[in-house]
Amino acid sequence: MSTLDAHPVRAGSIPHYNEAVVRRFTLATIAWGLFGFAAGTWIATQLAFPLLNFNEFSTFGRLRPVHTSAVILGFGGNALIATSLYVVQRTCQVGLWGGPRLANFLFWGYQAFLLLILSGYVLGVTQSREYAEPEWYADLWLVVVWVTYMAIFVGTLVRRREPHIYVANWFYLAFIITVAVLHIVNNFAVPISLTSTKSYSAFSGPQDALVQWWYGHNMVGFFLTAGFIGIMYYFVPKQAERPIYSYRLSIVHFWALIFLYIWAGPHHLHYTALPDWAQTLGMAFSIMLWMPSWGGMINGIMTLSGAWGKLRTDPILRFLVVAVAFYGMATFEGPLMALKAVNSLSHYTDWTVGHVHSGALGWVAFIAFGAIYYMVPRLWRRPLWSLRLVEWHFWFAAIAIVLYITAMWVSGIAQGLMWRAYDQFGFLQYSFADSVAMLHPYYVIRAFAGVLYLTGGILMAVNVAMTLRQPIPTGARITAAATA
Repeated sequence: MSTLDAHPVRAGSIPHYNEAVVRRFTLATIAWGLFGFAAGTWIATQLAFPLLNFNEFSTFGRLRPVHTSAVILGFGGNALIATSLYVVQRTCQVGLWGGPRLANFLFWGYQAFLLLILSGYVLGVTQSREYAEPEWYADLWLVVVWVTYMAIFVGTLVRRREPHIYVANWFYLAFIITVAVLHIVNNFAVPISLTSTKSYSAFSGPQDALVQWWYGHNMVGFFLTAGFIGIMYYFVPKQAERPIYSYRLSIVHFWALIFLYIWAGPHHLHYTALPDWAQTLGMAFSIMLWMPSWGGMINGIMTLSGAWGKLRTDPILRFLVVAVAFYGMATFEGPLMALKAVNSLSHYTDWTVGHVHSGALGWVAFIAFGAIYYMVPRLWRRPLWSLRLVEWHFWFAAIAIVLYITAMWVSGIAQGLMWRAYDQFGFLQYSFADSVAMLHPYYVIRAFAGVLYLTGGILMAVNVAMTLRQPIPTGARITAAATA
């Protein structure tokens, strides 16, 4: 474990590390998280109470991609960039390649991209495809920003003082490279003119559907899985103060996951115009994904061997470990839903929504929360203001997840069963309106769960803000014990 940083945390910054940009991305993560959680709570309330769709700019259709992009690209993207720049400097023992100016361009360029796409969603300026992708000008700007990110990360790896590349950096690198390829191919488009926001996709029909779900599922696989596994492999051992259970298993986990994930996209297109062999291919690779996914989950959980007692007193570690447990659950449910027999019931229902949010709220957000709570005292050289607030945040978020996914599992399975129910004469037993009316109480529960989750996010923001307001302890050495 020599590649994990052994630098003592003292008042003042580590001279050759660029921590200023990491601090900015960390604060941006919190800000975008609050915005995304609030937007998600609002649109969940709109589904429960449709009268809240006031006008064309505030409808569910316009605000839903605002929520998803704010959470995935805003909260998740800033968390990935913050943690990757934090980890790569410490595991390579060098500062960021390119200097402060390039790092600052990365930060402000990425925030500008987020503002571009969110304003486009509200105004209806999108490609009108599955993911309501932003138009061509925003896509081109992201290419510039992402190439800058890749250059900084790879340049830092090349200049490393450690001969070994720590496994977290392998996962971060795979996420950066693959997202670049996914973004470029999925957004091949021809603008009407250089002065128009309108463009036409290079794909159409089943080819367009296949490219979109190759993009969509692998954004889940690399942006929301591989990148956050990089967080797991650094911050779980650091907070637990234990080495990774099996470094060899982490390498097997990496190569198996990277190879298998890229083929699983067609499982989103069962019973469509996509050729049957392609559907079966996606299903088969989805089932095979069980093995590397659970190998990584077991590796993360078993890292706590000899340190299980810390879960009683360390809510930061609890965030990290429960996140790994949700990773295991979501990567069991995903291949299950990829089976054609199961997919015929689950597809187009709220079961899919519950599955996505068990991964997003449980795995992605929890591992990000744990990393934020770990980094903040070390980046600002102050002890965390309140461990009790971390505890409250954990329980608010955990209860919210249970309410959310349980409501969506029940409503989703009920939807699927109602849609396929026939009476003795062979006619559909329920109309679509009947299935919609059935959903109301579950949608109310989901909206309430969103309020709880947002409340936990607010507690985190208050805790971090109060931490930053504290004076730096004179000559203090902030250790893991002091922050806990």
